[in-house]
Amino acid sequence: MNFDWNLVCSACGNTRTPEGLPTVCELCGQPWLVKYQRAAPTVTARAEVRRGHGMWRFKPFMPLLPGEQPVTLGEGDTPLLPLPRTGARLGLPDLRLKDEGINPTGSFKARGLSAAMTRAVAAGATKFVIPTAGNAGVALSAYASRAGVHARVFAPRTTPRVILEQVKVFGGELELVDGHIGDAGRAASAWGAAEGAYNVSTLREPYRIEGKKTLAFDIAVQLGWTMPDAIIYPTGGGTGLIGMWKAFAELIEAGWVEGTPPKLYSVQATGCAPVVKAFESGADRCEPWPDPTTVAAGLRVPAPLGDRLMLKALRESGGGAIAVTDEELTEAARAASGTEGIDVSPEGGAAFAAAGHLRQNGTLGPESRVVIFNTGAGWLYRT
Repeated sequence: MNFDWNLVCSACGNTRTPEGLPTVCELCGQPWLVKYQRAAPTVTARAEVRRGHGMWRFKPFMPLLPGEQPVTLGEGDTPLLPLPRTGARLGLPDLRLKDEGINPTGSFKARGLSAAMTRAVAAGATKFVIPTAGNAGVALSAYASRAGVHARVFAPRTTPRVILEQVKVFGGELELVDGHIGDAGRAASAWGAAEGAYNVSTLREPYRIEGKKTLAFDIAVQLGWTMPDAIIYPTGGGTGLIGMWKAFAELIEAGWVEGTPPKLYSVQATGCAPVVKAFESGADRCEPWPDPTTVAAGLRVPAPLGDRLMLKALRESGGGAIAVTDEELTEAARAASGTEGIDVSPEGGAAFAAAGHLRQNGTLGPESRVVIFNTGAGWLYRT
């Protein structure tokens, strides 16, 4: 294959070609980032992108070779919804929600797994493994079925029941483990090594970021090729946050948008907030969070591999990190669903709660154009 991109280590700068099934940098164990060698898309190509549908309409910025067909279920193109009543209540008149819950499999994980599966299947992989706090396992199961390959999912026993059932509905083999996603990750790695399965866990392969960066592309299109002032993003593994940071830089470089990239704000739960703690202390890495507990399963990630990249994105964008309680995020999700007619997940509730805090403490003003994320559908969490 004649690839027009390379992989660059996000930490030590080591480079490699994309052949085979890359995992992490062999020199330092940190994630790879995709660096395109192709000419930057011209501004005139924006019109064609806008006429397209789904996340793969952004293929000028994506790891897809000429003539290749992606493994897709029609992911992307999710709505950017004005929130007039909630915005008025919070003092943020220009508040909008990116609703990822209407993606295939019910969450934003569809974007990353579509890209990861596309490249891995093209490289010959037939067996996949993933640890999950919930939604990533559902997405892998669905996209593996779509590609006609095998998926094994390792999940904590505390994962919401409906999510676990969805893994099985989409054909994934489910293995429950005691503990949190870190424990599931160790079990998944051991099984993958023994069985020769490709591990597509967060940032242990380079392409889920490329799928998640289409979140930013969608927003740019929906705002008429402009950028918001701030993005509030519920953060577990952080692939979407890193992806958007990468995407806005690529859009600016191509001349598709102008101005200052949005300030990125990470929101976590007080029961598992390693990124918030590291940001506030000035550290460039996260310390593993002991005994992570929160009802927002997607935020229950005690030691994210992408910690250094997340912290860099938050600081370079001029944003920050904030933690909210389970009570706050649960109430915010309930209120938003009833007020705006959107099926808000607990993680989405965290973003609503964080928006209120950031307005109250003066970080965001009434003139701020703010985008918050509902990363998954609320029904997946109901028993």
